[in-house]
Amino acid sequence: MARVKRAVNSRKNHKKVLKLAKGYYGGKSRLFKTANESVIRALRNAYVGRRLKKRDYRRLWIVRINAAARMNGMSYSRFMNGLNVAGIDMNRKMLSEIAINDAKAFADLVVIAKNAINA
Repeated sequence: MARVKRAVNSRKNHKKVLKLAKGYYGGKSRLFKTANESVIRALRNAYVGRRLKKRDYRRLWIVRINAAARMNGMSYSRFMNGLNVAGIDMNRKMLSEIAINDAKAFADLVVIAKNAINA
């Protein structure tokens, strides 16, 4: 079997990691070992962050809907239950946008939710 030299592949791997570590402070951008550790951590945090972002936005939308619903005399949970009973299928992002940009339309939704619960 022929002998395999790894210089080309390891050089390519090192260059790839150092390119990803561009802009890091000190040896983290110049030394492969420390750069590799930093890049691995950064990529892991980026992966986790993409999932956390979804949770954070959902929490924000719920807070906005709750505030708008309470301004119209209703709690968030009763408002959402009323919409479900009324058969209105609207996601929280859109409800949040309506609450911010069109208070009249949101007030109408609250009335619909109240009527659906009381009916």
